[in-house]
Amino acid sequence: MADQTPETPDTTPQITLVDLQNALRVIDVAAERGAFKGAELTSVGSVRDKLAAFLEATLPQEETAEDQAPA
Repeated sequence: MADQTPETPDTTPQITLVDLQNALRVIDVAAERGAFKGAELTSVGSVRDKLAAFLEATLPQEETAEDQAPA
């Protein structure tokens, strides 16, 4: 009988675009509520800008379609 190892599920953590959109929303809400100290604003803003730019470059068609949908 040949040695058979059971297949193990891939447990590599996955991050989706929805996760990134949610992270952007969390940053925005925290900033609105004054959760960041002045010295932290540059680094938080930098991360927020990178997330926003990545999402804008990755999802332009979906956002455009949502923006044009009748309300």
